[in-house]
Amino acid sequence: MVKTGVKPVADSQVAVIQTADYGRIVVELYPNIAPQHVERFKKLIDEHFYDGTAIHRIDPDLGIIQGGDPQTKGGNQQIWGSGSSPYPNVPAEFSDILYERGTLGAARTQDVNGANCQWFITLKRQAAFDKQYTVFGKVIDGIKNAEIIMTAPTQPGSERPADKVVITSVTLQPRSSFP
Repeated sequence: MVKTGVKPVADSQVAVIQTADYGRIVVELYPNIAPQHVERFKKLIDEHFYDGTAIHRIDPDLGIIQGGDPQTKGGNQQIWGSGSSPYPNVPAEFSDILYERGTLGAARTQDVNGANCQWFITLKRQAAFDKQYTVFGKVIDGIKNAEIIMTAPTQPGSERPADKVVITSVTLQPRSSFP
């Protein structure tokens, strides 16, 4: 099922993704569009789940950066991208919101209901993702930082950054602090 014609309403809190070397990325969240995804994201933020993880995938061709995998806290890069939270997967909450520059989406397995803790930000229009991946927010500050991350060098033949892009913390802050 796809939610159609619903205008996103920003949550009273934003997620502030602070990186070690690239500044911050602030995303507003849309609980009226994807209530279960926003609830999971906020729960994991409250538990400091994302602190110390890394952006493990950058793909300038697709125009995305991806993070949220707890496996990235360790050094075995072969398993980066395969991690989950201790909680069950979150069912898809598709909408007709388009994947445009700055959209926050839920990464998932091949199963449309396979989203858990990983997320991605699109940095250019990505029509192939529309109604295929859950949209649950949008970047409202720091989009340039996300774009710089997307253009960072990758390891040969991979989408892994050559130098680890560390997320020092993700915190919830009042939406009103970010006009």
